[in-house]
Amino acid sequence: QVQLVESGGGLVQAGGSLRLSCAASGLPFSRYAMGWFRQTLGKEREFVAAIRWRDGSTDYAYSVKGRFTISRDNVKNTVYLQMNSLKPEDTAVYYCAASPRRVITTAPKEYDFWGQGTQVTVSS
Repeated sequence: QVQLVESGGGLVQAGGSLRLSCAASGLPFSRYAMGWFRQTLGKEREFVAAIRWRDGSTDYAYSVKGRFTISRDNVKNTVYLQMNSLKPEDTAVYYCAASPRRVITTAPKEYDFWGQGTQVTVSS
C-alpha cells in the first residue's frame, strides 16, 4: 500500500520560512518523480515544484521560483520543500504527489499517488 505523509505545515508570518517533508512508503521511491502542489478553497490544485528521479532536475511554478527549493533523499524516501520569504498568497493546503513519468510534469493528472495534505498559513 502506497502512502505519502506530509508534515511541517503551520502558521508563519510573512517573510518567514517553513520546510515541508513528505515521507513515502510502498513504492520504488527512487524511480518516481515527486511533486508538490497546493490548493485553496474553491480553486484548482496548483503546481508548485517537482523533482525528477533520474537526475534530480527540478521545475518550479513562476510564483515560487527563487523562494522555494525542492529536494529529495532517496535513502530516506523523503521529499522536501524549503519555503523562504513566504507571502500571504502562499497560504494553502500543500500536497505531495508521486509520478512514474520519466519527465517532470506539472499536471496533477500525471501523478498517481497523493498525500493527505498539510496546511500552510502565512499571516501578513
